[in-house]
Amino acid sequence: MELRHLQHFVAVAEDQHFTRAAERLMVSQSGLSASIRALERELRAPLFVRTTRRVTLTEAGRALLGEAERILAQVRSAHEAVAAVQGVLRGTLAIGTEQCIAGVHVASLLATFRRRHPDVEIRLRQAGSGALAEEVAAGRLDLAFAYRTQADTDQLRSVALTSEPMTVLCRPDHRLTAPGAVLTPQDLGGEVFVDFHPDWGPRRTTDAAFSAAGVRRTVALEVNDVHSLLDLVDENLGVAVVPSHFRHKRPTLTALPLKGTGETEYETVALLPPPQATSPAARALMALLETGGPVPTPAASGTG
Repeated sequence: MELRHLQHFVAVAEDQHFTRAAERLMVSQSGLSASIRALERELRAPLFVRTTRRVTLTEAGRALLGEAERILAQVRSAHEAVAAVQGVLRGTLAIGTEQCIAGVHVASLLATFRRRHPDVEIRLRQAGSGALAEEVAAGRLDLAFAYRTQADTDQLRSVALTSEPMTVLCRPDHRLTAPGAVLTPQDLGGEVFVDFHPDWGPRRTTDAAFSAAGVRRTVALEVNDVHSLLDLVDENLGVAVVPSHFRHKRPTLTALPLKGTGETEYETVALLPPPQATSPAARALMALLETGGPVPTPAASGTG
């Protein structure tokens, strides 16, 4: 099995189209098709279902994709490790992050990294924590800043950044507001909620807190960005349960402590592959973070 066969296979799987994949790889379409056929012959299984408009993965193709991505990521890490030993850090740093992550100012950190390592190409992807964990485990991302979604595994490890309590945001004239008010999930049982997509860390934290308290809630207004959430709360269309540092993004809203959630907190981490599979660029970024990179307090942190 040749590496170029795996590279060609991954490209077709990503583009779901032979012509687009061939153009991106700068190879002929006939050469790309021959490469895929050679891989299918070797594996004795069809990898794609081909139609006139697009191609999709077969069950065998889906099984191969994750392994192929990990192999290619390890090969890339090997090349970058040799370059690092020679005193030059180059290659690509593929990083993922949730919105408004606490414990690190991503933009400032990447700007400092670029000044120190100008030969490294930075690629940034924003997504929910569940998707980011899958991308790191599959080798598509070198690391990600996210909410802790699971325990460490053979393919994924986490480095703690910070943790903070959850808080309730609402309009100052909302019925819940009162001097010194402290809320519990039971107090919010009949409220209309504004929240993120279920894959985002704050949503996962809130769902876990209400589940632990035995309180059922329904999210009526679901968004994928922080500012839309704040706008909806500001218009009195619902309340939101969010990490405490979100309150600094809209000072006109009232932030109320949330108790009775079994000490559930919003914990942010850096997600990385196992040490032996971590790329030199990812190690350099973590070293910068741990030894003087921009790490603001939760009140001042976050992007977006």
